[in-house]
Amino acid sequence: MTTVYWIAAVPLALFYLYGGGVKLVRGREDLLPMMAWVDTMPMSRVRALGVVEVLGAAGLVLPPPTGVAPGLAPAAALGFVVLQIGAIRVHLRGRDRDVALNVTLLLVAAVAAWAATTWW
Repeated sequence: MTTVYWIAAVPLALFYLYGGGVKLVRGREDLLPMMAWVDTMPMSRVRALGVVEVLGAAGLVLPPPTGVAPGLAPAAALGFVVLQIGAIRVHLRGRDRDVALNVTLLLVAAVAAWAATTWW
């Protein structure tokens, strides 16, 4: 199961590391073309989401090889499932109704959570 976990976790972590990093360093005007929902939230909330995404990405990839806090990996994956459920709700309520990426991320995070529980 570790192979399945890494196949799911590495792309997921890279996606969230990039997405979270972008939310942390770019302004609202730079984020709007990529993320229409940013216009509906205070920037402090967008930045907090960026922190959560970066920390979650670290939680996916650091515990398995180090052996430190191994329960963090499935928790991070489950956190991304919950995050995407919220993201789908935000997209469906706003102007951007395209949720295919969110559903894909939710499914990949669910696979990572399931695979992480087999070795945890």
